Amino acid sequence: MSKEVATQVATYLLEIKAVKLNPIEPFTWTSGWRSPIYCDNRVTLSHHVIRTYIKQELVNAIRKNFGTVTAIAGVATAGIAQGALVAEAMQLPYAYVRPEPKKHGMKNQIEGQLPAGSNVVVIEDLISTGGSSLKAIEALREEGFNVLGLAAIFTYGFDLASQQFENANCKMITLCDYNALLKVAVELDYINVNILDDLSAWRSNPSQWRQ
Repeated sequence: MSKEVATQVATYLLEIKAVKLNPIEPFTWTSGWRSPIYCDNRVTLSHHVIRTYIKQELVNAIRKNFGTVTAIAGVATAGIAQGALVAEAMQLPYAYVRPEPKKHGMKNQIEGQLPAGSNVVVIEDLISTGGSSLKAIEALREEGFNVLGLAAIFTYGFDLASQQFENANCKMITLCDYNALLKVAVELDYINVNILDDLSAWRSNPSQWRQ
């Protein structure tokens, strides 16, 4: 992860309020976890300069960290648009992966056509526990594709996610992470330095924080 890129992405996310930090009135995730942060990277798609920057830095990171890439796959739903932008920039075949096969029609889980045996990089907007991303990776592998790894815009940096990607033998790279975001948030006076300990405590044990 480039420090310069991480700082710029964090600045953009805070600037357009794609990320909200509020430990006083925490958000509740669908998992039931209480969280001081809410991240919606889909907001970046509404801003041409920002989505272009993120697209190009994902491309740069993919070229730097992976070998010969012959296809791109996005993770439904938030990774679909980001993946399509990257595939277009790299002039590569593209598909996206559903959480599970459709229950009607062709019952596809992988939507689109990738050449058999493609070397695929998976695109995600956000990594929390990594569960949905790893389901997509498993689906691609089951269809005979060689998954080189995953590239995402942002990660919370949970140990659980890192362990799960390691167990799946899948390299994960991101443009920005939680620590970089907090550093920029303090520098921009988005948050007070006095609440950093509380924000760090959440990242260390998110399932028990404020329960």
